[in-house]
Amino acid sequence: MREMPSVRYEINFRDYYHEKAQESRHKETQACLMFVAGAIFFVGGILETLTLRSENPEWFIFIPYHIKPLPGAVLGLSLIVSGLSLMVFGIVSVFTYYSRRRLYMEELRKTTSKDELELLRKRQIEKPKRKKRRVT
Repeated sequence: MREMPSVRYEINFRDYYHEKAQESRHKETQACLMFVAGAIFFVGGILETLTLRSENPEWFIFIPYHIKPLPGAVLGLSLIVSGLSLMVFGIVSVFTYYSRRRLYMEELRKTTSKDELELLRKRQIEKPKRKKRRVT
């Protein structure tokens, strides 16, 4: 049986933080889309409830409920509840991923500045000093 050679991939901190910041930005975008989907579900549930054949829907704060069994009441209520939950989880996720991305960007700036300082030091050491020419 043939053994597979171990593959070693080295990544520096700058690349790591850059990847994590991109990943966090992607997840933040997905959380925004989750919020938008929740808003659409919520509005759809409200419209479904208002179009029922009931004259006066009974409301608990902003969630309608009906004592009489109506065919669209369960659909409207489920759309409203799922829409609210998607909006809440979307907002919480946006703030979570935004704070993570901000942390990664701060660390990326730190590592970039350290790398730039090291590069400048190397250039100064390698660069020979010029002698001034005397013009006559």
